[in-house]
Amino acid sequence: MDESATAQRVIGAALEVHRTLGPGLLESAYQACLARELGLIGLPFQTEAAIAVEYKGLNVKSAYRADFLINHQLIVELKTVNNILPVP
Repeated sequence: MDESATAQRVIGAALEVHRTLGPGLLESAYQACLARELGLIGLPFQTEAAIAVEYKGLNVKSAYRADFLINHQLIVELKTVNNILPVP
């Protein structure tokens, strides 16, 4: 499956979670429910996947932890906010 098709399926799963739960929950609740939804639609994923960074010969193995690494090709970071500010 190419990256675009994977992204479309992930967006659909995230929208399903949001439609079902609505706004106002903590990020951890959305993360658990998105993991469930991804499993239900059959997308392979890892949670809290370690992402390495190489800098001038230095390899930092766990420089970053992604909320989701989906199908070894797409990083998903979840964020929750109290309200959305307008863009000037």
